[in-house]
Amino acid sequence: MKLTAVALLKYNGPDADPYILGFAADLSSFGFFQRSTVREMMTFVARTVARKTQTGQRQTVQQEDYFCHAFNNDGLDPAQADKLTKIQRDLDETKIILHKTIESVLDRGEKLDQLVDKSADLSMASQMFYKQIYVME
Repeated sequence: MKLTAVALLKYNGPDADPYILGFAADLSSFGFFQRSTVREMMTFVARTVARKTQTGQRQTVQQEDYFCHAFNNDGLDPAQADKLTKIQRDLDETKIILHKTIESVLDRGEKLDQLVDKSADLSMASQMFYKQIYVME
């Protein structure tokens, strides 16, 4: 059995044509003037079979000596399917949250420093007030 064409399509639902992401064909076994027609037929068949294949299903269509195999992988994002990428994304999100938390703690620390300074100023003012009252008596 000879592999004639490979196509990668993005499924857009049962009512819309799938988008062709990649298509490669070896049409050397066909006559020169037949090649464009055969390529168009392969594209048409690939789109039709991809549109008719249910989500998560595999399907094989045979016409004489030719087969068309289709697999609809439920539209999963490759990055989502890859566990390492998912773990890395989770770590990045955790890192961002930690940075925000540290920034808020530092901001609170600065506010506490300002509060300590204000309380020291108030303490000085109250001591001066106490001294002035003591001198007046």
